[in-house]
Amino acid sequence: MVYGFIMKYDSLIQKKRRLDESRPFSPEVLHNLERWFLIELTYTSNALEGNTLTRLETAVVVEKGLTVGGKTLAEHLEATNHAAALRKVLEIARSPVSTLTEHILLDLHSMILRGIDDASAGRYREIPVRISGSRVVLPNPAKVAILMSDFFRDPLAMAGSHPVEIAAEAHYRLVTIHPFIDGNGRTARLLMNLILLQNGYPPALIRTRDRVPYLKSLEQAQLGGSKEDYLKIISRSVERSFAIYFQALGGEGPKEVIESKLLRIGDLAKKTGETLATLRHWMKQGLLEPADTTEAGYQLFIPQTAERVGRIREWQSDRRTLAEIRQELEKEVR
Repeated sequence: MVYGFIMKYDSLIQKKRRLDESRPFSPEVLHNLERWFLIELTYTSNALEGNTLTRLETAVVVEKGLTVGGKTLAEHLEATNHAAALRKVLEIARSPVSTLTEHILLDLHSMILRGIDDASAGRYREIPVRISGSRVVLPNPAKVAILMSDFFRDPLAMAGSHPVEIAAEAHYRLVTIHPFIDGNGRTARLLMNLILLQNGYPPALIRTRDRVPYLKSLEQAQLGGSKEDYLKIISRSVERSFAIYFQALGGEGPKEVIESKLLRIGDLAKKTGETLATLRHWMKQGLLEPADTTEAGYQLFIPQTAERVGRIREWQSDRRTLAEIRQELEKEVR
């Protein structure tokens, strides 16, 4: 797909190969992964839309069937509904049928709004809607049916496209059409993760702390800007899920990458003897990339980044330009 830039998925491809070498997973590992992602994806996807249930409260509602004091009935239903829809996604992903159909999409949306807005569940909207706080103008309801017909007729798997890009594009197209009165974001993320799972990739885990950049990146693309920020957010979300899979395969309980094992940019500067200004400049030039960001906005790097900093400095001593160094670094992940 042409976006005016080229997204590189070499790291994801390498991780996919490594993951495939570990297949088939043991029943215990598979059960633990699916159970953990069931709660985490339900919690994060709903939280991105304003649901106030915490991660622990979501687990209590979904796994124990209990209610949480001070929370609305709708918030409880959003948790149980999303979990049920995600179980359906896992079921479809395991089946030999790989074609995305309108029936599958409407069924997932129907599950998302069940008991919350039954009249709108699994039905395209017939009224105009707006995204609160956004300048994006959504399609006229009279055009929704036609746009959705095109959505299913136009093959997402364009020649040369990477599965993560295909999944991200499906998500982007759906939220841009905004075919439903409510539940568009949750349904789009379920659809994206269905495509990822069908292609052997882990689901994209968009954290609650990434809500603002995630929504801003979508709006930027919808207003005619670049999709680069959006695609990077989705790619990093899949990267995090790979880390969780590898932790589980290594005998650890599935969990996010432990921030204490990562280096803040100040720590990286002390460890390498480089200035903060230099490290930030190299980041802008695409030579360094953070592995994660804390809730407070601090960028975190894997310990091996220090080795990369050393190699960059060595190449510079050989009078190589930053563009030449970037090419050398890109070769390492091919």
